[in-house]
Parts: sequence; structure tokens; C-alpha cells
Amino acid sequence: MRCLAFRKRLRIATWKRRLIMGMKNDEPKRPPKSILYYYGIILVVLLLLNVLIFPSLTERKVTEVTYDQFLDMLDEGLVKGVNRTDDQITFWTETELPTDSAQGNGTMFDLIEQMQMRAENVQLFKTGAWPDPDLLNRLRAENVTFTEPIPTKASPLQNIFFNWILPFVMLLVIGQVFSRMMMKKMGGGMGNAMTFGKSNAKIYAENETGKTFADVAGQEEAKEALKEIVDFLHNPKKYADIGATLPKGALLVGPPGTGKTLLARAVAGEAHVPFFSISGSEFVEMFVGMGAAKVRDLFKQANEKAPCIVFIDEIDTIGKKRDNGGFSGNDEREQTLNQLLTEMDGFDGKKGVVILAATNRPESLDKALLRPGRFDRRIPVELPDLKGRVAILKVHAKQVKLSDNVDFDAIGRATSGASGAELANIINEGALRAVRQGRSVVSQADLEESVEVVIAGYQKKDSGVSVDEKRIVSYHEVGHALVAACQSHSAPVHKITIIPRTSGALGYTMQVDEGERFLMSKEEALNKIATFTGGRAAEEFMFGSITTGAANDIEQATRIARAMVTRYGMSDQFGMVALETVNNPYLSSDTSMTCSPETARMVDEEVIRIVKEQYAKAMDILKANAGKLNEIAAYLLEKETITGEEFMEILNRGKEPEIVEEPQAAEEPVITKNSETIEEPGKTEESASQEENE
Repeated sequence: MRCLAFRKRLRIATWKRRLIMGMKNDEPKRPPKSILYYYGIILVVLLLLNVLIFPSLTERKVTEVTYDQFLDMLDEGLVKGVNRTDDQITFWTETELPTDSAQGNGTMFDLIEQMQMRAENVQLFKTGAWPDPDLLNRLRAENVTFTEPIPTKASPLQNIFFNWILPFVMLLVIGQVFSRMMMKKMGGGMGNAMTFGKSNAKIYAENETGKTFADVAGQEEAKEALKEIVDFLHNPKKYADIGATLPKGALLVGPPGTGKTLLARAVAGEAHVPFFSISGSEFVEMFVGMGAAKVRDLFKQANEKAPCIVFIDEIDTIGKKRDNGGFSGNDEREQTLNQLLTEMDGFDGKKGVVILAATNRPESLDKALLRPGRFDRRIPVELPDLKGRVAILKVHAKQVKLSDNVDFDAIGRATSGASGAELANIINEGALRAVRQGRSVVSQADLEESVEVVIAGYQKKDSGVSVDEKRIVSYHEVGHALVAACQSHSAPVHKITIIPRTSGALGYTMQVDEGERFLMSKEEALNKIATFTGGRAAEEFMFGSITTGAANDIEQATRIARAMVTRYGMSDQFGMVALETVNNPYLSSDTSMTCSPETARMVDEEVIRIVKEQYAKAMDILKANAGKLNEIAAYLLEKETITGEEFMEILNRGKEPEIVEEPQAAEEPVITKNSETIEEPGKTEESASQEENE
């Protein structure tokens, strides 16, 4: 019984305690005070200090005396100056300085010390004004300086400004500066505390992008894929009648500079709808959850302004593949991706909200992001072909004054593999060259020189290359050209020069094909390797020694030979077996082997065999045309630059060159130079030799 009674009392006490705590918890919480409340408190404190404390701190200490004490001090000769007003007399005294300090050495430090001591010895006094008619005569008798201040009345507006408005403004400015500094440190950018979770997307209203499909050239396939989206935004009813829905997203993939961002702006300009533009890096924040909040805010704004287009540039920043272990290096990045996936599933496509994204790393994106229903379309934006390059050059040349002799077809053939951005740079460099030479129009020579500037850099005015080195470089470049010319399916030689460039090249040989190439045969690849080895072979044949000038030639030849063995199946030993893969086809040509170490050793042996065979082939060509090699090299050494026509005229003078192989189709243009080989802008050797059928 006692145990039951104790339990009952304990239960009652517990209920009472819980009831009391619940009543305390149910008390209404005071709302947080506004920041203006604290600003007001600081302002009041500042005004009180300004009225009560600061004047007393700034004023010098003044001793109050009686009028008779003032007269006694005047008779004793202590008063040095008097200042009188209607109701008050202020005077000061000055004690004698010590004799040794008064003399000093006459230096600057002594003068400063005397002034400090004199200021310390000056004492201020005040007394009430007494009607004394003899005071003026007594002051003159004692040689006392006296004056009466001229009354000045301050403006009321001035007093209000300096005493009230200015302190308040300074307080607000200081508060805002500190607030912005704190928000910067906390990842809030230049905003204030109310901008947490707000997207930083740039919003362009209708027609504000300033771009249409007419401004985009060389991407006809991509424009055709995007025109359907534009038509849906213009005429949604005809699609709704048949039951079709607007694609939620379109992913633009391609190398840098091909016009992915330009295409997105052109879509918005053609559709005449609001355009939201944001970079993927702007979602990444220091605090976990901030990126997800920005995604929610972005889609909220998009739904409010529907129909519209949301463009996320470099989406690979937040759309990378999630790890398998459940532990991520950045939880913020993963949460942002999850929120993006949720939002793309949640919004209604019938409202006309289209998500456009651009990336040059599609292989790194999460598979959940690429599935239909999120990004329904994957639109490749590849490097332009010959027709596309010519169209791009014409688009960018509209803003430039051109001469009548400009041939865009020739420039397009010389820039195989160039992106749209590089072509725009070539046009601009040509205009700059025309200005430097004092001409008002851009000629064909300006554009041809700008191609070489983009590829190899500017010409060196004073390179300091010796005569012997120029002779070696001359034979090196002629070796490239002679080997290429004696192989009928090589690209024609366009130019040979031994003028050094800022890229480090002491000279180069430029080949320009007559047409566009997409495939490369095994024979063409082998001949290209032979052309690369021609420079080193000429050095060894003529001088009996070799130099470092063929460093890049060796690299390019080895790269082609390895691609033939590991990727193109052009080796009899391995056949159609893929032994390596390209990690990122758009940003780099890095590859990784997918074979055993023993197979990798056999691959190396096969690559070495291929390069040696082509080197021997190039040596045979040069030995068979030794006379032409000497003649052309001497002519190049004299002129420093020769054209392809001059080269072929000398080569065909007297006898025909030896043709070592059966005629084949012409291979794509390439530029070989001493010390390195220059590919066309934006195109690596792998991409040049890759077998594609597009």
C-alpha cells in the first residue's frame, strides 16, 4: 500500500511539473526586434554624447576667479592676454620657462619642445564683467593684449545638419558597410540579410537578349532542333490539340567556343519570352542548403513569368555524378543537384517553361539529370565544317570594313577545326593589323596573317637566331614540305617560312587542303607520320646530326601512330580492338589504356615500328630529291618566306618529283613548324585523324 501511495504521489507531482512547464512554454514569445530599433538606441546614445560629453572633452580647462583676483594678477604682470565679452572676461597667464630650455641649441627638436612647454605653462581664467572705466588704461600700461570677439551667428540649417543629420547619415553608412562585410564573409555576396536563398539569375525581358537565329551561323542542325521549341512557345495550341507537351529541357553539348550560350540567347530572342540566365557555379554556396534554396527561388520566378526560358550555363558544376559510397566531398553540391532534379520533375511543362543547359563535359553529368522528362533533348553543338566556317566569318565580318578582294573560302579552308569564337578572333585580329598599318579597310593579307597569328603567334622582330641555326631551320621546313609534296595524297603546301614566332616556333610549313575531310585512311595516316618526320630526316641527311627542333613533330607522329594501333584498328597485329579510350573528347585529348601491361608493352613496340618505317620512308624521299632540297632551302634562306606556288615551281623545274605512292584523296590541312607542329585552331591531331562518318 505504501508503495502504491508513493507511486501515486510521484505521478501527481510529475503531472504538476509538466503542467507548469507547459504553461511556461505556452507563453507567447516576443517577436524579434527590428534592426531599426537598435539603430535608434545607438542614435540616442550618440546624440547624448554629442551634447553632454564631447563639448567638455574638447574644451580646455578654465579656472573661474573673482574680479579683484583678476586685478591683482594684472598688477603683478601675470596676465598676458584678455578677451572680453558683454558678460565675461577671459584671460590667460604664462609662467616663465627654465633658462636652459629657453636657450637650447636652436634645432628643430628644441623649437618643438619649447612650444610644447609653453602650451603647458599657459593657464586660462575667467571672471565676470565689472563696470571698470580704468580697465582699458591699466591693460595698456601692462602691455596686455586685449580684444573682443566679433559676434558670428551660425545658420540654423547648418547647426541642424552638423548636429543631427550628419551623425545619423554616418551611422547608417557605417551600419550598412559592416552589414555588407558580414554578408560577404557568410556567402551572401553584396546583398543583405534578406537575400539568403535568392537566385542571382540575370533576367532579360522580351527582345533584351539582342540575339536571333540570324546571328548564329554554322550550327544549322542545332538551330533546327531548337526552332521547334520556339514554335511551341509561339503556338502552344496546335501542340496541345494533338496531345504533345513541350520538352522540359534541352542540353547543349560541344567544345568551348562553338556558340552554346549564343544559341540559348537566340532562342529567347526568337521566342520573345523572358530569359533567365545563370551559371552553375552561382548555386554553390558555403552554407549547406543555400544552393537548393536558390534553385527553388529560380523555378518559382520562372513559373511566375511563364512562358519563359531558363538557361543554366556550365551545368556540370552542380550536375556531376553522385558517388556510390554515400559520402560526398561537398554535401552542398549534392543537395543542389537533388533539388534541381525535384524542381524539373515538379513544374508543369504546359506553362511553357523551358530549361536550357550548356556543358562541354557531358560524360561527367549524373544519369538522373539526363533522362527523358528532365532533359528530353541532347543537342550537339560541334565544330563547324567548311561551309559553316565561311558563314561564321561572314557574320562577324559584317561589322568590319573589308576590301573587295577578300576570299572567305580561302580563309575557311585554312582554319579547319576552328571554333566560332576563334573565327571571330581571326576577323578582329585582321582589323587590328589593318589599323596598325594605317589602312581603313581589311584586306585578304590581313586575314591570312591573322590566321597565322592565332595559330603560331606574332612575328618576332629581333629573334637573335644565328645564320647557322636559320640554315638548319630552312632545311628542316623544306624537309616537311618536300616529303608532303612527294606524297600525292597530302595537302598542298601553302606557305613555308623561317621567321620566328612568339609561340616558340623558329619556322613552320603550312598546308591547306582544297576541301573538307571527315575520314582518314590508313595510308593517309602513315603519310602524315612521314611528313612529320621529314624535318628530322632532313637535318640528319644534310648535317649528319639532329637538333631539338623536331620535339613537337615527334610528339604528333607518335600520337597518330598510337591512335592507329589503340583506337582505329589500323594495326595488323591487334586488328579491330579498342585498347584505349578518350576521357574527355571536348576539352582534352587525354586517353587511358584499357589493356594489360603486357599488351601495353606490345602496343609500344608496334608504335615504334610504325614511326621508324615512316622515318625511313621520308629519308628515302629526301635522298631521291637531294638537289631540290638544297635548291629550295637556299631560296628559303634568302627570302625567309615563300608561297606554295613558288615552292612547287622550283620543285617541278627540270624534272618531276618522285611519287612514292599511288594517288589517294587529299588529306586535311596541317601546319608543321620547327620545334613544334601547329594544328588548326581548336583541333588536335586525334580529332584530325579520327575516323568519323557524320
